[in-house]
Amino acid sequence: MKKEIFDRMKKELLNIAALLVLFIVIFWIMFYRGGFISAARAVLALFWLFALPGYFLTLYWHEKLDFAERFVIGIAVSLAVAGIASYYLGVFGLDIKHHIVILPLILILMGAIINLRK
Repeated sequence: MKKEIFDRMKKELLNIAALLVLFIVIFWIMFYRGGFISAARAVLALFWLFALPGYFLTLYWHEKLDFAERFVIGIAVSLAVAGIASYYLGVFGLDIKHHIVILPLILILMGAIINLRK
């Protein structure tokens, strides 16, 4: 059972890595004047802020949704959850410059813990 879960996660992480490379290439082509480093930084920021937290939050439904559906739905979920959580973290007094690091990390850990408990 554990080997099946490990193999599934390995396959999906390879899919995420392939999407990351694909988006970097697309951004590099779209913004060719900015250079490769700028395109890679933009894509990595978008993946860190929206794609990875959303993907991990939707891992709970891995049996009902395939990878592509979870990835697309996860981006929307991450946008919603991160926006609401960022608002309340600001209300509690956490400076906005810390949200970029803390919020995605918390959402990724929450999604991973929920998936492991299931």
